[in-house]
Amino acid sequence: MIDEIKQDAHERMGKSVDALKVNLNKVRTGRAHPSLLDNVTVEYYGVDTPLNQVGNVSVPDARTLAVTVFDKGLIGAVEKAILKSDLGLNPASQGTLIRIPLPPLTEERRKELVRVVKGEAENGKVAIRNIRRDANSDIKSLNKEKEISDDEMHQAEDEIQKITDTFVKQVDAILAEKEAELMEI
Repeated sequence: MIDEIKQDAHERMGKSVDALKVNLNKVRTGRAHPSLLDNVTVEYYGVDTPLNQVGNVSVPDARTLAVTVFDKGLIGAVEKAILKSDLGLNPASQGTLIRIPLPPLTEERRKELVRVVKGEAENGKVAIRNIRRDANSDIKSLNKEKEISDDEMHQAEDEIQKITDTFVKQVDAILAEKEAELMEI
């Protein structure tokens, strides 16, 4: 029973770290990456459709994204969707290809993005600590029901704390890597 609780906590903490990585990939670093446009949706026949389903996003160089639209009639809608997104990008159309140059980040904007990234990392740590709390409360309820002894309860809590510490260190490492990437000119 304790092993199941620990396994569940481990899996959920792993998912929290994965979610953090996804959230941090959305933060623009000045380097082109197709995932920057993942949240952009285009109105396609009255339905909001993700950009990657109406066109192919590629990276021709480090500071440019290119979107090849499958349907020529959608080029205007794709440009509008990119402009409406809060990414601060200005697309330029060339036939069926839309080029999106990424402007270099200012020092002020970099520091602001570092604050955003730190907030995301803290949210990830909070999620991990909430999972630890849930696991510990499950273990305490087992102890109250006399299914495990006090010693087993304390040992399980220590093991869950070790798992938590491991994942918090992963979050710190991911944060440090992203900060370095943001501050790099």
